[in-house]
Amino acid sequence: MLNPCDAAFLAGLSETLPPGTLREAEPRWLSEPRGRYQGQAGAVALPRSTAEVSAILRACAAARVGIVPWGGGTGLVAGQVMAEGPAPLLLSLERMAAVRGIWPGENVIAVEAGMTLQSVQEAAAAAGLLFPLSLASEGTAAIGGNLATNAGGTAVLRYGNARDLCLGLEAVLPDGSVWNGLGRLRKDNTGYDLKNLLIGSEGTLGVITAASLRLYSQPAARVVAMLAVPSPAAAQALLRLCQAQTGGLVSGFELIGRMGFEFLAEAGPALPLPFAAPPDWTVLLELGLPVAMEPEATMAGIYEAADGAGLVLDGVIATSEAQADQLWAIRESIPEANKRIGAVASHDISLPLDAIPGFLETAGVALAARADVRINAFGHLGDGNLHYNLFPARGRHRSDYDDARAELTRIVHDLVAAEGGSISAEHGIGRLKVADLERYGDPARLAAMRAIKAALDPAGIMNPGAVLRG
Repeated sequence: MLNPCDAAFLAGLSETLPPGTLREAEPRWLSEPRGRYQGQAGAVALPRSTAEVSAILRACAAARVGIVPWGGGTGLVAGQVMAEGPAPLLLSLERMAAVRGIWPGENVIAVEAGMTLQSVQEAAAAAGLLFPLSLASEGTAAIGGNLATNAGGTAVLRYGNARDLCLGLEAVLPDGSVWNGLGRLRKDNTGYDLKNLLIGSEGTLGVITAASLRLYSQPAARVVAMLAVPSPAAAQALLRLCQAQTGGLVSGFELIGRMGFEFLAEAGPALPLPFAAPPDWTVLLELGLPVAMEPEATMAGIYEAADGAGLVLDGVIATSEAQADQLWAIRESIPEANKRIGAVASHDISLPLDAIPGFLETAGVALAARADVRINAFGHLGDGNLHYNLFPARGRHRSDYDDARAELTRIVHDLVAAEGGSISAEHGIGRLKVADLERYGDPARLAAMRAIKAALDPAGIMNPGAVLRG
């Protein structure tokens, strides 16, 4: 059993920390973007160093007080809020936001976990390099949280998830011991891979305090286009064509269904849209090209070949950085439009690429047989990750579907599982999907996860109730 983070515990903890480290929890630390959970906390700890994080975890382990790590608060599966049980201590690393070092010749930067993703990108750019992880919430999301959830984003197709961009970690384990794994090695075959165990563990096995990250050369040219396509299958064929013609230089390949444009027109944000009437399916394509490839000629060649193969119906090619940013703004504003409409159920799923067209057709039919909903399907087609979200029919409210929500999600997830997909592509499990993980997870894998949790965190203080049921 865990104990609450009460006045007596805080009085003892405060004696080991600098003044001002412990604070009363403000509303921003106790909410999550979708508004479904309201968190609780006895206090918030804001350490300035790894040594202070170590002291906090050591004290919590001794007193059996739960800890909820808090990054930028942008997570969508309630991993950062604990609504039930003894009040935990909230741990925010926002004061730990320094660059530990940068090695341009090695394409490596070491940063503390509280840096925002945007700040990491800017530090890399100042050295003439690229940190390619990119999310709509990058101005707020912390890199420690990105690693703890193995964040994906729009550039996974070319550069990989957060896991693929990390060379080393510094982390504090549940007993307060510090793992000094902040290396810069590409190869280190010396036993179990603790780095990749902590990445994606959502704060349930320890606290990431710093990371060594892989950087890349900046592309010499960026080409962005929005292309109307006849179908998702045509979009996949277009991706293969683009990869073949550029030698794998596609940086982003996003699928947008017609409903995304309709929601933007209905609820905003107000943006200039490229087509007079929204196509059923659209692709947002970005290429990052070297000096040897002329941007306009490359995109013209792709469009001509795609048109000849019947893979495109219409298109807009950005002729400036401002226009490219405008096209991306359309894609990045769809989640805000979704929020304004109010989702009945949201699903972050991944599927084998060849299964996507069939899933979209089958799921639409299955859902229509159960309820009158609008479906907004969009996402990272190149890596198989779709955001498959259900919304009330026009004139109805999301609350009208309260009795159907669980069944609708079950329909979607059952179809995903039948295709060998995942019910959580990039958002994680948090607290929202614990039951889903139990239902769809492989039993042997779940048993191994529970054994690892018990070995590293025997008192169960780390993010109680997230990922694995307490």
